[in-house]
Amino acid sequence: MKRVRYGIIGCGAIGTRRHIPECVANPKAQLAAVCDVVLERAQRQAQKHGAEAYSDYRRMLKRDDLDAVVVCGPNYLHAPMSIAALKSGRHVLCEKPMATTRREGKAMIEAAKKARKYLMVGQNQRLMPAHVKAKQILDSGRVGKVLAFRTCFKHPGPETWAVDGMRSWFFNKDQAVMGVTGDLGVHKADLMRWLLGEEFVEVGGTITTIDKRYDNGRMIDVDDNAIISLRSARGVIGSMEVSWTSYGTEDNSTVLYCQKAVMTLGGDPNYGVMVTYKDRTRELHQVGAMASNLKQTSSGMIDTFTDCILKGKAPSIDGKQGYRSMNVILTAMEAAARGRTVKVRN
Repeated sequence: MKRVRYGIIGCGAIGTRRHIPECVANPKAQLAAVCDVVLERAQRQAQKHGAEAYSDYRRMLKRDDLDAVVVCGPNYLHAPMSIAALKSGRHVLCEKPMATTRREGKAMIEAAKKARKYLMVGQNQRLMPAHVKAKQILDSGRVGKVLAFRTCFKHPGPETWAVDGMRSWFFNKDQAVMGVTGDLGVHKADLMRWLLGEEFVEVGGTITTIDKRYDNGRMIDVDDNAIISLRSARGVIGSMEVSWTSYGTEDNSTVLYCQKAVMTLGGDPNYGVMVTYKDRTRELHQVGAMASNLKQTSSGMIDTFTDCILKGKAPSIDGKQGYRSMNVILTAMEAAARGRTVKVRN
């Protein structure tokens, strides 16, 4: 059986806790190379999994045996790393947000087109069992159309997850560019676009820094909380709340207010999807755990991307999808800076 040979750039938390173990666990994939600017981190993973370690991704890309590359470095490097990998003739799975500007995002899409290679973006909320089940229910028509929604993604902050704690690039504005909006907001923008099956046309809200501080007590340079309002092309209205200051707990929940029922996702520890109809009858669906920083479950990203490559089928969560979700967040940032709602532009 042919296996997809991967090179993974970034041996921080997302690389070592998600992409590397998921690659190793997939019998159709092979971890051939790992890269990190801190060479010791790459060497530890290489030794553990029988791969080769690099400190410079450009050297790694000179290998002639890689089929695909996973980009999971700091946000500001997503575009240059992905474009370099695509130009070298590799398929690319890039972590979200795919880029930090519209121009970079478009350049990534163009690079994939020219190289005739796949570009997939790590919007893994679409693959979580509760969300997959919800999409099936919505597509069945039995709850009617979505009228409004409320979606949340809140946890104590990336310092509880990142290998460098409060010294992580997550809190460095030059490297992260976006704070919680880029970390969690882009996930929810993508999830809601997918569930609704339509685009957002107007965005507003408040993006701010409330409590997160560096070790010296100074407030971080990026946002740690946001409340964003959204309106879709069909007139669906909704709110998104994302936070890095939900200390002691996590909340990755969504409520969909539909014509015939209310559907709650991730709101109950036992039932990932709950549907309450107008007549008060209920559907309770046990669909599997929701992945979180505290409890890791397989994201399905490597599995999905590997199958796409082997079957020659373009991923549904491609560069265009990643761009549109990132664009919602960039628009929200503009709206917050202007203090008014802003129409989404391409």
